[in-house]
Amino acid sequence: MTASTESSTQSHHDEKEAIAPARLVAYALGNFGQSAFYNALSTYFVVYVTNSLFSGVDKAVAGKLIGIITSLIVIIRIAEIFVDPLLGNLVDNTTTKLGRFRPWQLIGGLVSAVLIVMVYTGLFGLVNVNTTLFIVLFVVVFVVLDVFYSLRDISYWGMIPSISSDSHQRGIYTAAGTFTGSLGYNGLTIAVMPIVTFFSFDAGQQNQNGWTAFIIIVALLGALTALSVVFGVKEKQSTLRTKAQENGNPIEAFRALIHNDQLMWTALSYVFYAVANVATGGVMVYLFKYVIGRMDLFPVTGVIPIACGLIMSVLFPVITRWVPRRYLFLIGMSVMVVAYLLLIVASTNIPLLLVALVLFYLPQTQIQMTVIVCLEDSIEYGQLKTGKRNEAVTLSVRPMLDKIAGGSYLHAADERDVELPWFQGGLFQVRLYAVLVRPVVPVRFHQLGEREKAVVTSLRDPYAEIGVGVLAVYV
Repeated sequence: MTASTESSTQSHHDEKEAIAPARLVAYALGNFGQSAFYNALSTYFVVYVTNSLFSGVDKAVAGKLIGIITSLIVIIRIAEIFVDPLLGNLVDNTTTKLGRFRPWQLIGGLVSAVLIVMVYTGLFGLVNVNTTLFIVLFVVVFVVLDVFYSLRDISYWGMIPSISSDSHQRGIYTAAGTFTGSLGYNGLTIAVMPIVTFFSFDAGQQNQNGWTAFIIIVALLGALTALSVVFGVKEKQSTLRTKAQENGNPIEAFRALIHNDQLMWTALSYVFYAVANVATGGVMVYLFKYVIGRMDLFPVTGVIPIACGLIMSVLFPVITRWVPRRYLFLIGMSVMVVAYLLLIVASTNIPLLLVALVLFYLPQTQIQMTVIVCLEDSIEYGQLKTGKRNEAVTLSVRPMLDKIAGGSYLHAADERDVELPWFQGGLFQVRLYAVLVRPVVPVRFHQLGEREKAVVTSLRDPYAEIGVGVLAVYV
């Protein structure tokens, strides 16, 4: 048997080995706690800052401090445009007995769990003692928290290509992680107010005691699910990973991203969706609290996404066997357009609002999974063009864009905002415009579909004639 035949046989084994159920479950559990953690860090941290963080401070001073905190978060997240790829490069250059990704699941999961408790308790009460010192230390702690959370998030999604080289199996892992992520993210939406209210012990009010209990639960959940990935998932050394050149320094990592045109088009299309999605989710608590006046119905904004996520996570691996990804983009975004039209004209009509929420969340899971699988498949394409296999750097693009989207919309609302134009009529219009722009990119420019990816993945010799031909199609 020749060396090339042995390589081909080994590569086929790498790709087609059956998925171990225990490994799939362990991997999926990781995103359950990770997504709940992210929801607490992004959406509900702003709610906490608005309602409770400065409750012991003079109201005039508190208003200024709220503005400072939200502005700092925006600046920090915009700065992550440059930070996340650097963290991805750090992960890609990690070599330990635990592999490349699991060490950062361990370190990122545990450190971020401790730090999020600090920011949700006003740095253990420092906010009520010295507000100037609190602001200075808050910036440091929040930046470090964001870095370690990012390391966990990047290493989690970057791990999938190291588990399997087969696009369909990657889709299964992605579907499992996305489904449990939906459970964690939206389950937190259902549980946050009951937990905070119960532990506040203050007749239906939410105070610092309730938020402290809430964040301790989130932190423990985040740490335990990170350990699930550390001890339940193992990386595999496929032929393509073996042939890759050294990943190099951060500058080379940025170059690899820029030269991967299929990655760039996918990222551009996703950012429009991410901005619309985060902005819509961010105003829901204010819509139900101040516009509709029915906070008792607010948990439905968590129940609906969980149900929709369950349906689409199960159907996604089946659908992608028959429907090309670009058409999934179009179908999903078309459904979201209908949802936004309903939200614009009938956001105070509860039956129509519920229909709009179903239409908004139903395609969300398939859009996210399609983007993740496209990013995963662009790894081999990038390796073909540059010789370098940037797994974590490539998968760092999606969480980076999520954070940019989160930073683009941070608004602390109160009763007075209900009378403002942005809350009346124009509340969802900007999100609609972003959704309308997004489908143009994957349909017009993204060409790395399932068939093309299979050809790229089959390449075992980076200088083979077929490789040059495939590369020419895209360049």
